[in-house]
Amino acid sequence: MRHDFLIAYDITEARRLQRLHRYLSKESVPIEYSVFFATEDTRRLLGLLDHAAALINPASDDLRCYPLPERGLRLRLGKATLPAGIYYSALPAEWVGLE
Repeated sequence: MRHDFLIAYDITEARRLQRLHRYLSKESVPIEYSVFFATEDTRRLLGLLDHAAALINPASDDLRCYPLPERGLRLRLGKATLPAGIYYSALPAEWVGLE
């Protein structure tokens, strides 16, 4: 069963930051520069996080993954991540964008 997650990071070195950002951009949807949205089953998510963890320095970097509740308000305030009229089909249809 697939679930929704937010993945966020704080990386202290530019090269590691670029590598992690490139990897997560391929595997999930960028919401902000260091925040990503992913819909994955547990096995796939653990693989994604294992690969991401190999790209960071655990002594100085921070990588976090937060599960989103299945039922609950999902709301975006402010500027859209994607241009107007462009919708990413993996994002839940019930998300509401307020400009």
